[in-house]
Amino acid sequence: MHVGELRAVEEAVRIAGIEVELVEAREFRALSSTEAPQGILLVCEQDEADLEQLAAGEGRLLVLDALQDPGNVGTLVRSSVAFGFSGVIALDGTADPWGPKVVRASAGAVTRARMVRAGAAETLEALRVTSRTLLVASPGGPALTNGVGPKVALVVGNEGVGIRDEIRAAAHSIVSIPMSGPIDSLNAGIAGSILMHDLIRK
Repeated sequence: MHVGELRAVEEAVRIAGIEVELVEAREFRALSSTEAPQGILLVCEQDEADLEQLAAGEGRLLVLDALQDPGNVGTLVRSSVAFGFSGVIALDGTADPWGPKVVRASAGAVTRARMVRAGAAETLEALRVTSRTLLVASPGGPALTNGVGPKVALVVGNEGVGIRDEIRAAAHSIVSIPMSGPIDSLNAGIAGSILMHDLIRK
């Protein structure tokens, strides 16, 4: 950011009642996790939702099953916010949804998402008790069809091994994206985003 832009941001956040602390460039580079920081950092508390409340609420949920690439996690969180999903559940093994790389990949959307970190067993139980339709994204499954209600949880699995066995066994349906080209799979962030868009359309 240019100096003028930084001053405009500083004024806006001060008006919003957020405390601003100015530091020297050397200190700022030490605090930042990037090689070329843009000149502004936000320090905030991690706002974590309650699993049972999230599962019992209205709207669609996104479940991340041990996704390890922060870029994929950030992309999916951003897409979930864009498509109006009511929350994101990050299962054990998933990259830290509050990690710097995830925050950057989400373009800050993590601050707008209702997020919770939980184990697979407790998540499956919470979804079962609240009568959630559990959809698992996996190559080879059928395409999404009409008639999927809003009380659904879409699971996107690990980049290498996919969905863990206990989640696949509990799923009501396996869904995939029809592809007519010479590619048999998509990046997890892209595939999950397309499926989320399909869900809100159908």
